[in-house]
Amino acid sequence: MAITKSAKKALRQSIRRRAKNLAYKDKIKSLLKEARSLVSQKKIKEAKALLSKIYKALDKAAKKGVIKKNTASRKKSRIAKAMLR
Repeated sequence: MAITKSAKKALRQSIRRRAKNLAYKDKIKSLLKEARSLVSQKKIKEAKALLSKIYKALDKAAKKGVIKKNTASRKKSRIAKAMLR
């Protein structure tokens, strides 16, 4: 357990940051999962409507440092490629 005042504050901050980071990641995962299920059901039009939300979530997460920039680019590329098939 944290002893010093600064260690206690750092612990509070890391707990808060972890919660926010997990929220970003959960949002991304759920959007990608939804898009993949739509693509597998051949509902391409609905999946393409979801594409802008996916891009926004990935770009925001990359900007905040939750995921790396290249990871966001890779995920965007792969989901767009899946929709073209």
